[in-house]
Amino acid sequence: MSAQEPLRPEWCRQLPRAAYKTLERIDAGSDWFEVYRIRPGVFAIYEPRQYEEVICYLVLGQRRALLIDTGMGIGKVHEITARLTALPVTVVNTHTHPDHIGGNAEFDQILGMDTAFSHKNAEGMPNAAKSVLAPGRICGQLPEGVTESTYTVRPFKLTGTVRDGSRIDLGGRELEVLATPGHTPDSLCLLDRKNRLLFTGDTFYIGPIYLYGADTNFADFTKSAARMAALVPQLDLVLPAHNVPAAEPVYLTRLADAARQVQSGKLESKPNGNLREYSFEGFSILVK
Repeated sequence: MSAQEPLRPEWCRQLPRAAYKTLERIDAGSDWFEVYRIRPGVFAIYEPRQYEEVICYLVLGQRRALLIDTGMGIGKVHEITARLTALPVTVVNTHTHPDHIGGNAEFDQILGMDTAFSHKNAEGMPNAAKSVLAPGRICGQLPEGVTESTYTVRPFKLTGTVRDGSRIDLGGRELEVLATPGHTPDSLCLLDRKNRLLFTGDTFYIGPIYLYGADTNFADFTKSAARMAALVPQLDLVLPAHNVPAAEPVYLTRLADAARQVQSGKLESKPNGNLREYSFEGFSILVK
């Protein structure tokens, strides 16, 4: 999120997204979150009423559960996970932008990459409300008690770190950490090899992919996109962190091709505010 982020005034009127009609919705007892069962033991926790349309994922094992990102921190995501499982929950962040760590402080066990970027963002973001709750970014009512004066991304403590190749054992289910820097220095994906699933964070999602921040490295992103594309034969489903929670793996091949084309400098872009946008089938890439 930044002042440069393009805002589409029509976004709220276009909800609900058609893709959700085909998904199994679970009653989460919440007016802020929507929950969908994507696969056995895999739940998407969606925030449709804030412009980012963030999606977190709760993955259940036999001994514990893993919460992949914690969203905006507007609603209490801990209340949702408690409804879905009695297992102890560990958080892992796909990266530490504010829309993915907003609920971290609600949990005791938090994993992340051991980078200066991660540790800095773990200090919290007291001024996040100016962008998160800005006019045009909220669709409908905020949860009771949430206002610009009360909302903040609270500090949290990393209780453990992960790196490329780390494995998170949930008991009967294991997720492998893939370092995929580019969108941020600490970006990662999580691969469930047995169930042929890849959780991509912000390295891929349907929609405009933001690659214009001061913490973005496009050359690194291009390498990470190629790495994900190489996994396509091993995947049945891609689970991104924004907009819709399920995408076909072929999108990763398209993403790698798109990144290479953009990096070549030979592709034409269109202006989008102060940014440049390259459009492809199902997604676009936004750069300075």
